[in-house]
Amino acid sequence: MNTIFRKSVLSVAGLAFAGGVFAGPIAAHAAAPVEGKPVAVAVQAAAPKPQGDQSHITLNDEQTANAKAIIAATKKAGLPERAAVISIATSLQESKLENLGHLGDMNDHDSLGLFQQRPSSGWGTPEQITDPAYSTTAFLKGLKQVDGWEDMPLTQAAQTVQVSAYPDAYAQWEQQATDLVNQHWNS
Repeated sequence: MNTIFRKSVLSVAGLAFAGGVFAGPIAAHAAAPVEGKPVAVAVQAAAPKPQGDQSHITLNDEQTANAKAIIAATKKAGLPERAAVISIATSLQESKLENLGHLGDMNDHDSLGLFQQRPSSGWGTPEQITDPAYSTTAFLKGLKQVDGWEDMPLTQAAQTVQVSAYPDAYAQWEQQATDLVNQHWNS
């Protein structure tokens, strides 16, 4: 579905929903008198729906610790849960949440760590990039420079920071990243 059509559909759906939320209670009150105290109605925005087919891997203790380190760095940076979801999904795509060192012939240039960041591209030294807190903070610094990252699809936000040869690959990890953040944000 192209972007303009999708935005049009979402806009119409949003207007229909808002009309139902606001007109529904008004119409109900017009039909019958209300006795007692008024009831407050809260409208909560739904979390973004993951795009496309979703992948999932079973995490070992090291991978879970790395997910928790990403969440801790996100909190320390004062950013919301959405930033942690984008960060974890990015790391799932780049390294499967494994803090990778140099992989020899299998290495993509000089890419290292959870986010496969490159010292030659200015992400930091090899020692810094393989520190989960540092690499997450570096990723988040890039994310904060993306105008509107909070509202864009996860894969677009991640790709803008990472500049991957596979720009749509991040989307497949959104559900697992969301689940990890939901599980560990308050722990």
